This record gives sequence, C-alpha cells and structure tokens, in this order.
Amino acid sequence: MGSRLKVLRLFKDLHKTRSCVFRDDDRALTAARLKINEEFKKNKNETSEENIKEMLKMARAVETILRENVIQGEHVEENKVLLRPRESLLLDNVPYSDTPRNKT
Repeated sequence: MGSRLKVLRLFKDLHKTRSCVFRDDDRALTAARLKINEEFKKNKNETSEENIKEMLKMARAVETILRENVIQGEHVEENKVLLRPRESLLLDNVPYSDTPRNKT
C-alpha cells in the first residue's frame, strides 16, 4: 500500500477513534478533531519516506493509546465522577466490587 493510502487510512482511523472515545463530549470531540487536522496539515508536504514512516508509527501509537487507555468521566456532583468505560475496555478477568472486602 502506498504512503498516501496509509496516511489517509490512519487519518480516518484517528477520527473514528476520536468519535468513539469522546462520544457525547462536544468540547473534547472538537479539540481532538482540530488537533488531528492540524498535525496532518502541518506535515502534508513531507516527502521523506523515512519521516513519513516515523510519523505514521507515532500516529498509530496515539490511536492505540486513545482506544485502549482513555476512559470518559463526567462530574455528577462536587466530589463524584461518573466513569463511562467503553465495552472494549471492560475486562472479564478483573473482579470489581463496590464494597470493600473484610480482611481475614
């Protein structure tokens, strides 16, 4: 696949990840959209294959971090945050309990 197609695919993937990760948060959606577009426009005239490969690698790492590590939180009260993990972030093997266990 040519560099141009790889760049366009990654651009599209970043925007899809952005819309999934920051769903219902207009401020974060807009900020992420502007940053993605700014970075791609800034480097659109790059011709060095080596530099393009490095930038693609960095952008793919950013997309992976956003997709796998970012959880939305919403302030619902003064000292309370409601976390909204995406389905892909929920793990089957990690037990969770709202109540602490008694030490025996």
